[in-house]
Amino acid sequence: MKQTTAENTVNMLHKIELIEKEIGDLKLSILKNIAPPVKKIISLKGIIKSSEITEKDIAAAKKSLYSKVEI
Repeated sequence: MKQTTAENTVNMLHKIELIEKEIGDLKLSILKNIAPPVKKIISLKGIIKSSEITEKDIAAAKKSLYSKVEI
């Protein structure tokens, strides 16, 4: 009788652990849907301190980026 009670207790604790895990997963899922993560804006200022960017460079970059789209 004691062994059956112990097994039932272990099974019940296992089920409780599974339910707690599912609740945690559900909380995370709901939080992701409610408040999408805020992405930090990364500044590129200062990354090319010693470089000079000319109009020619900008035109080449535009041509590269928009090569399949007419501007």
